[in-house]
Amino acid sequence: MIPNELLCQVQAGNIVIPQWIVYIFLFALGCCVGSFLNVVIYRLPRDKSIVSPPSACPSCGRHIRFYDNIPLISWLVLGCKCRYCKTLISPRYFFIELLTAVVFLGLYILYFQVGIRNGIPPFLSGGWLVYLVHIVLLASFIAASAIDLELWLIPVMVCWFATIVGIAGSAVAGYIIEPVVVRGYMLFQTTSTLFFKEATVASIAAGATVGLLISILLLITGLIQQSYENKETEDSNQTQDEDEADNFNHRREMCKEILFLLPMILCVGISLFITKRFNAVQDFWLNLTQYPFVSGLLGGLFGYFVGCAVVWSTRILGTLAFGREAMGLGDVHLMGAAGAVVGPFFVFIAFFVAPFYGLLWAFTQMLTKKSRQIPYGPFLSLGVLTVMMMHDWIKEYIIFITYH
Repeated sequence: MIPNELLCQVQAGNIVIPQWIVYIFLFALGCCVGSFLNVVIYRLPRDKSIVSPPSACPSCGRHIRFYDNIPLISWLVLGCKCRYCKTLISPRYFFIELLTAVVFLGLYILYFQVGIRNGIPPFLSGGWLVYLVHIVLLASFIAASAIDLELWLIPVMVCWFATIVGIAGSAVAGYIIEPVVVRGYMLFQTTSTLFFKEATVASIAAGATVGLLISILLLITGLIQQSYENKETEDSNQTQDEDEADNFNHRREMCKEILFLLPMILCVGISLFITKRFNAVQDFWLNLTQYPFVSGLLGGLFGYFVGCAVVWSTRILGTLAFGREAMGLGDVHLMGAAGAVVGPFFVFIAFFVAPFYGLLWAFTQMLTKKSRQIPYGPFLSLGVLTVMMMHDWIKEYIIFITYH
């Protein structure tokens, strides 16, 4: 007889499967997703299609057969070498597949077995949506961090995908999980937050969205310029030394980004003014946010804009102060995606958790007498992971110190 803790109810009927089968399935699924992430990591920053052609050896160009493309196993069986040209296959492929598999399985165990997040319903009763949105974010962060470590850039498409999934998840969550549970346990983003009124959140999200659309239109029409648009061309045409290359006018580029942000700032200011000035507008937002779809959509957008704002303000102020690019735009999009999933307050906390991982890395480099610098994306990702795992503790602590 199988113990209850090893069973997982799959249907409302009598179909029951052992929990270990669920574990194996999720681990295998994570391996397959990790294999796909390896394709994304290699091809996306090189402007190659992630769909075609089929996987091939970067050295000899021979297509990799399906039996040589089995996650984890093929790398070990082939002795980490190409079957044809015997070129070494980077251990990154194995590591990404294993890491993704561990994350897929570990998140399921922590959420549905250990129960580190209160309020998450059983997996097949709506909990799957929480798991899906969070696992997409973490998988995207694995890909973004790996690319950032190798090339010092974060493809925005990876962040946009996680952002869309996060906002869409918040929009539909109220129709899959009881809205009172979603709001009470902050499983997804809504216009109900810890420190802002619903009408305020809705007006900020709507105003920022309108401003963003205006900024994009101005960028497309050429009325404003994209920052660092010509830097790569200038760098490729110059043969100057490193000191001369540092004379690039980063402050000028930040002025371009400030111009891009101005429509959003103005639209948010106007939206807030109208909302606070007229009670009818407040009532409009309050009535509108009673619909779970609208509340989740605006809440997800609000989290996205807050996540972007935290990093973007640091990037602009740091660059203006020191005359060097403080943080990358990829980091802005990365934290925007995080904000759409974990929410405005928790993404703010994550931003201040990330430096501790940076300090830990610097300390280990001092001990090993190495000085290799790494980009900030992986530290931001670890900061977001930390607040995801400590979500309930952080929420309860903040509520306690706020009302006592």
